[in-house]
Amino acid sequence: MATAETKDVQTATLYRMVMDDHVCPFGLKAKDLLEREGYRVDDHWLETRAETDAFQREHSVETTPQTFIAGRRIGGYDDLREHFGKDSADEDETSYQPVIAIFGAGLAMALAVAWAADHPLLSVRTLEWFIAISMTLLGVQKLQDVEGFSTMFLNYDLLAQRWVRYAYLYPFGEAAAGILMIAGALVWLSAPIALFIGAVGAVSVFKAVYVDRRELKCACVGGGSNVPLGFISLTENLMMLAMGIWVPLKAFVL
Repeated sequence: MATAETKDVQTATLYRMVMDDHVCPFGLKAKDLLEREGYRVDDHWLETRAETDAFQREHSVETTPQTFIAGRRIGGYDDLREHFGKDSADEDETSYQPVIAIFGAGLAMALAVAWAADHPLLSVRTLEWFIAISMTLLGVQKLQDVEGFSTMFLNYDLLAQRWVRYAYLYPFGEAAAGILMIAGALVWLSAPIALFIGAVGAVSVFKAVYVDRRELKCACVGGGSNVPLGFISLTENLMMLAMGIWVPLKAFVL
């Protein structure tokens, strides 16, 4: 919500980089935010590096875009969000959003697979697909930056702390087990992998969070996440552990 001061002036001046090889994404965001707040935007393009450097020297700023309202410089995109009373993203702030997105997508994909296969939407097989797909998605997140994942993982995983290479193998094992369980193939391979990494992970998380009372970030969605280590992380491992027991039980016993 705009302040009383800004409501009286409905024109904002924006300076942003728009070059042949680069259009500043924060400039686009700033323009969109101003328009959504009801402002007419006097949009000035900085079309060359020389124009940008000259603008920055003139206004003693190091970055663009820059927004001016009622003759007063507000600043860049984050400053503009703060000016309108909107929360700016904090790189260090913990968030469950990545996990919610992955499990939400996993559930939607499991329901889609059940629908396409003419399976009942609410069935044990749909639950299996949900867990397997979620495992795969979580594995892919880790595989995007194995080095970053391994560094964060080593903070709490008991096996990885004894054998560092396990931190590098983990994402491949999780993704492979998930893919095989989606297909219901090679149970003799997928089940032991899920059972092993799920059991080790569950013990490691439980010790770090509930015994040692450590406040850590979870590597479950990759090395760059701000997801706190805790119940969600434990749930991920327990899901894999359960699948590692259930899948061979259903295939060879039931």
